[in-house]
Amino acid sequence: MGRAAGAWTVAVVFLVGMIGTTLPTPLYPIYERHFGFGGLVVTLVFAAYAVGVLAALLLVGDLSDRVGRRPVLGAGVAFAVVSGAVFLIDAVPALFAGRVLSGISAGIFTGTATATIVDLAPARRASRSGLLAAAVNMLGLGLGPVTAGVLAQFAPWPLRLPYAVHLVLMLLLGAALLAVPEPVRRPAGRVRLRVQRLSVPAEVRGTFVPAAIAGFAGFAVLGLFTSVSPLFLTGVLGIEDHAVTGAVVFVLLGSSTIGQVASESLDRHRCLVGGCAVLAAGVLVVAAGIGTRSLWAFLLGAVVAGLGQGMSFRSGLTSVTAGAPADQRSGVSSAFFVVLYVALSLPVIGVGAAAQAFGIVPAGVVFAGIVAVLAVGAGLVLARRTS
Repeated sequence: MGRAAGAWTVAVVFLVGMIGTTLPTPLYPIYERHFGFGGLVVTLVFAAYAVGVLAALLLVGDLSDRVGRRPVLGAGVAFAVVSGAVFLIDAVPALFAGRVLSGISAGIFTGTATATIVDLAPARRASRSGLLAAAVNMLGLGLGPVTAGVLAQFAPWPLRLPYAVHLVLMLLLGAALLAVPEPVRRPAGRVRLRVQRLSVPAEVRGTFVPAAIAGFAGFAVLGLFTSVSPLFLTGVLGIEDHAVTGAVVFVLLGSSTIGQVASESLDRHRCLVGGCAVLAAGVLVVAAGIGTRSLWAFLLGAVVAGLGQGMSFRSGLTSVTAGAPADQRSGVSSAFFVVLYVALSLPVIGVGAAAQAFGIVPAGVVFAGIVAVLAVGAGLVLARRTS
């Protein structure tokens, strides 16, 4: 296929791959009842996912710069398929193993798929290709909870059917990758797997740092919301509808996608600073919703925070990928996502542990306040850097 068709094919693979990484989000209450464990185990399960993501970003983050994009994307598909198969096993160890494998798949896709989409796009459309990669990432993360929630609520086998459907889709899309053109020329000689040094080329460092600051704040919000939402809906509001749980998580991630598209024509620096300000405002409304036990305030805060996160994430990712040298693009993208996934993991683990000790309402309010302060601080730092 041509390069444009190849970019769209990789985008679809990326989208479906990221859907698989968030399928368990609305299913955790079912897992808790089925296996009889508490919220602390759910936190540990997410920690297992974070370990998988970071391990993949550090081990294979720049691998596609050395061996080609398609082999590494194929590995991402393979890990997604194996993850889905492991999730079908009815055992707690399989849940942990499935999350680690899912995290590895996510870590492979985030850096390599982003670089491939940018590589295959014409140079004059580098900004558009960066937007496509960012939007697909967030949209996939958002559609995962919706897909699993709807299937769990209205179809049989809630702990198996979502993974089975995803497994089949990934097998079909993996075959489609064979027709995608390879944009990287493979060097001669043996290539060894190595831990990537988190270094950024000098020519892109001035872009990378502000993008990473804003991205860290934005992904901390994602971590906060995805950890608080299921606990808040089921434990505080008494909402047991799994489709509703998935839809609530989608509100934030769907709003992020809208924020990315709507801010495409805006100046990058304004998006970074303005995104952090909107992000902070949205998180404060989320905190108010948790504190007052108001679903509508919670959702309003999610919409506002999602718009801010989308603005800053799109601007940062587009700048980093477009400015990176072509032969180091995957490594730079992966280094960027290492920062983001560290930010994503900290609130999830912190909220999970604090909720066990103090309850979800005080834990959610306190962590929302911390994340809001982080977003304000990031905005102030960026404003000073760009003034």
